[in-house]
Formats: sequence, structure tokens, C-alpha cells
Amino acid sequence: MNYVVEALRNNPELAIFLTVALGFLIGKLKFGSFSLGVVVGCLLAGVLVGQLDIKVPAIVKTVFFDLFLFTTGYKVGPQFFRALKRDALPQMALTVVLCVTCLLMALGFSKLLNFDIGTAAGLLAGAFSESTVIGTAGEAIQRLDLPQAERTALVNNIPVAYAVTYLVGTAALVWFLPKVGPRLMGINLREIAAQRSEKAGPAGDVEGVTSAARLFDVRAYRVENPALTNKTIAEIEAAPRAARAFVLRFRSGAALFDHASDRRIQLGDIVAVMARYEIHAARGDVIGPEVSDPELLDIPLEALDVIVTGRGIDGTSLAELAEGEFARGVFLSKLMRSGITMPVVATTRINRGDVMSLVGPLPEVERAAAILGYPDRRTSATDMIFVGLGIFLGGLFGLLSVVVWGVPLTLTASGGALFMGLVFGWLRSVYPFFGRIPEPAIWIFDTVGLCMFIGIVGLGAGPSFVSGLKTTGLSLVAVGLVSSLLPHTVGILFGRYVLKMDPLIVLGACAGAGTITAALRAIQDEAQSSIPALGYTVPYAIGNILLTAWGPILVALMSI
Repeated sequence: MNYVVEALRNNPELAIFLTVALGFLIGKLKFGSFSLGVVVGCLLAGVLVGQLDIKVPAIVKTVFFDLFLFTTGYKVGPQFFRALKRDALPQMALTVVLCVTCLLMALGFSKLLNFDIGTAAGLLAGAFSESTVIGTAGEAIQRLDLPQAERTALVNNIPVAYAVTYLVGTAALVWFLPKVGPRLMGINLREIAAQRSEKAGPAGDVEGVTSAARLFDVRAYRVENPALTNKTIAEIEAAPRAARAFVLRFRSGAALFDHASDRRIQLGDIVAVMARYEIHAARGDVIGPEVSDPELLDIPLEALDVIVTGRGIDGTSLAELAEGEFARGVFLSKLMRSGITMPVVATTRINRGDVMSLVGPLPEVERAAAILGYPDRRTSATDMIFVGLGIFLGGLFGLLSVVVWGVPLTLTASGGALFMGLVFGWLRSVYPFFGRIPEPAIWIFDTVGLCMFIGIVGLGAGPSFVSGLKTTGLSLVAVGLVSSLLPHTVGILFGRYVLKMDPLIVLGACAGAGTITAALRAIQDEAQSSIPALGYTVPYAIGNILLTAWGPILVALMSI
């Protein structure tokens, strides 16, 4: 045992990896339907390992924190700038009201109960599920004109308050938003969702698992309907119809003809039709009986992700988009926005930076991709020039300071990394031929970067964690509960009765403004609809920025 302890003390990098391993293990443990999550798991693991008095250079956690913040900005950049447009103003207003209430709650309770600056910052970080505050507030505390020992004690109090209030606040909000939120608005969540019950597509993906329910299919039918005979494919598709169904090619005798042929279809010919599965099931026999014809159906299909960049596409609904000539034979299997799956319904509007997963014959998909934006073909390479330069420029910008009422305010280098991540993420959505960060790399930068940072915070706070928890634990439980619920209550009432927003969008916006993805999932499960996600992305982008910025602002206000 002594060998292991000495190895950890003399080689702190080993302690970091042990902390992350234990943290992910703790985070995956389930208590009924509730789990701590890997972030809190890494904090607790860091506290546990930190009892061995492990010293980790501060620069290590800063590197991981900057990488995490830049990636966070990169993900939400397009939606952050989208919030500046008129149609996103209600969601932006709700987010500002909720986030300002969060700051006032943390400041008010801290002043009332005489919390120190570190505990106040931990309350803000935990009750409102914004772990970035740990970093930005910690950096602000280190710049205070106080003895180093006092600054260290204040910084170590942040994770103590964070651990307590995060557990209370997150668990409460995951229950509060889907259960109490609808009652505050006087609605039945499932009934409201049922009124907007257009099929929204799959709720999520599991690696290596696919649904047996096929959204689209290509099937062969023998033509026995006289109304279809003596017409070309173009003439058949030009006729008014209620559903999107396309004849990709057909067989007449032994000869095959593509959809551009001017040859006319006759009784007995076999046509290959691409349509949604339910169209085949409900109306396929209008053509004639289904037959097996592997040669006819041997058509190259492509599944391609496309980043929307066209200005003419921005704000267009899916129904309007489907009417375009370029959409012939092309279907949308998934729509992603800031990493969140959006409902695929006729009224959903496309934003620049969205990722559309298209399915269809290869030539048609390529043609549609050229009009919509940029084909995002799979690759494992990350544009590290883009990442490194972004964090460097962001750090330089963040180090600039401005004096307000005699108090110097600055984003800090880490806050600058977040800001430049927003800018670079937006640039990527507009000019997607550079700056690619694949999803696996985003997960590493985002999740592992944050967990490394939190784990190192736990290692540093370990020796003083237990004593700090005994001092403020009981009061923090009550304060964390009230502080987390009251701002969301204000947000729900303000969004529904002042801004007159759709109740599903209000709940999604509150989950986004509070940066609580788990709450969004709970709302969608309760509503049995993915429509609340439409209100999540813009508030999530704004909420990340405001709550992160509140860290140094709270430190400055507590210092007055």
C-alpha cells in the first residue's frame, strides 16, 4: 500500500487517471432511476484520492478546462448567434430572466447566510448545474488581494458547495420541470403534446443498435392500375398527390429504364418506388401487387450528413423544403442541432449550422447536398490548427479587463476560450470546409476535458472537503433546493404568461437555460414527444455563456 501511495504522490498524473477511472465508475452507478453522472463522480473520486495529499500543478487542470470550454462554445456557437435574430428573442428573453434570477438567488442567500466567496461560487455552480463556474470563479478568487492561504481555502470551498447543491438541484429539477412545470401553466403535458403529434422520428441512438422500424424503403410493384399506364415517370410524379413517393426506375420486359426515361409505363411493368414505410403499407396496392425483383432494386443509396449553410434555407420549414425540386427522391432521417436531435415534423424550421442526415439515391442526395450546404463526410481527423489557434486567440481576448464601478472585470483566459469557441463554432457552420471536430473527438474534449478538470479540483480540495461539508452541509441542502427551483418557476411563469410561448417550448427552454440535458430528456419522456427540444438549443447556448460569466461577477459582488 505504501508503494501505491508514494507512486501517486510522486507521479500525480497516475492519480489523475485513477480519479477519472473511479469517477466514471461512480457516475454510472444507479440508485433506482437516478445516477450521479460522471462529472460529480469524478469530483467525489478526486476528493477520495485527494485524502492521500496529492499535489497536482494548477496548469494541468487549466489546460483541460480551456479545451472543454472551447468545445462547449464550438457546439453551441451557431445557436448563440441565432439567438440574436428576431424569431429567437422570446427564448433569449426567458433565458436572461432565468439566469439573472439564478445570480440574484446565489448572491442573496450567500449574503443572508454569511457564506464565504468560495461557498457562494459553489452554490451558483451546483444549484444551476454549471460546473464551468468552478473554473471561472476560482480564477477570479486567485486574483483577489488576499493572502495565498486564504485564497486557497476559498477555492477549495467551491467544490464542497458544488457537490452538495448539484445533487440536490439536479435531482429536484429533473422531477420539477416535467411534473410541476405543466401544473404551473395549467396544462396536461401529454395532451398538449398529442395535439402536435406528428411523427418526430427516433428519440436517440445506441451505438451498434438500429431500429427494426424502417423509416424509408424501396419496393417493387407490378403495375396493374390502368390510371398509371401510358405515362412517363415524370408525368406520374407531376400529378397531384398527398404523399412523397418516387419511382426510381422500372422494368419493362427484360429492359430497365431510369426515372429520366421518356418511355411510357405499361400494364405488367415493374416499378421501384421509394417512400416512407407507412406509405408503402397504406397505399402500395394502389399500384399493384408487390413483387420480388432484386435486379431492379439494386440501386445505390447514400446516407449523408449535410451541414446547412445556405442563407436561402435558413428559417425554411421542412414542409417547404420538401416541395423543392432538389428534394426529389431524398428523405430526411435525422436533424441535429447543437448535438440535440430535433423533431422531424413538417413545421420544424431549419437553421444554419443544423446537420441534416439525408437518405436517397446517390445522385439525388449529392444534388440536394450541393444546394443545402456542405457534405460532412465521416473522418477521424480533427483540425487541430483550428482548435489550437482558437484557444490561443480566445485566451488573449479573455485577458483584457474593464473596470466597472471600480471593480476590474475580465473574462479570464478560460472565459476567452469559451467566447472564441462560440465564434469559431459559428464560422464552422458558415464555412464548413475547415474546422472539423468529429463527434468522438468532441466527446473527448468535452466530457473527458471537464472530468479531468473536475477530478483535479477534487484532488486539491480533498484534505479540506470533509471539514467544509460539516460546516455548511445542512444549510446548503435547503439553500440549494430553493435556489434551483425558484428561478425555473420564474422562467416558466414568465415564458408562458408574459411571453405567451408554447408550453412545450417553455419547458424545453427552461431545461436549456439551466443547461440540464437530463431535464430535457425527462420532459420528452413525460410528454412522449421530442418537440420540447425545439426550445432547448438557443437557451442552452445563452445559458452556458451567462452562467459561466456569473462566476467572476459573483466573486466581484461578494467582495464589495
